Amino acid sequence: MDFIITLISTILVNNVVLSGYKGLCSYIGLSNNWKSSIGMGMALTLVCFLTGLICWGLSFITAALDVSYLNTVVFILVIASFVQMLEIVMKRFLPSLYKSLGIYLPLITTNCVVLGLAISVSSMGGTQWQDVLANCLGVPLGYFMVLVIFSAMQQRLAIANPFRTFKGQAISFIATAFMAMAFMGFSGLLS
Repeated sequence: MDFIITLISTILVNNVVLSGYKGLCSYIGLSNNWKSSIGMGMALTLVCFLTGLICWGLSFITAALDVSYLNTVVFILVIASFVQMLEIVMKRFLPSLYKSLGIYLPLITTNCVVLGLAISVSSMGGTQWQDVLANCLGVPLGYFMVLVIFSAMQQRLAIANPFRTFKGQAISFIATAFMAMAFMGFSGLLS
């Protein structure tokens, strides 16, 4: 039951984009095309899930060796390795998705959602592995869900005619703020 509560909490209540404002660069940059949004969401989910679990395990090793100050460097190396492997696989087997993601695929390496998750689960220490698993799954799924929802909103905004001052990224950030306020309604869900 704790697994499901933690999963729902990370997806809806403590959404990484809407309550933590992490990952906004790829969130705004890839939301114009829903196919790119789905591809990025799937890629980020895979990278976050695997690197989060590995970084959690590595945090025990660095703590045992008394070199916890190297955690961030180790985590970035793990994330970069996974992103490079993912990039090679996508270039070989999914070339159209690889081209549509463009520069955002290698930027997963420095995406603050991935690194933030790795640092977050490493600080969980000896907590239950189910909580770590729920966080490693819930954070990227929350990002994925918000990215796809915002992609649908962007398609509607593309045909809208807002005032000149609201065109472009301004209306995107305003729409994101409204979506964040809507998601605040989930805060009473788990109390």
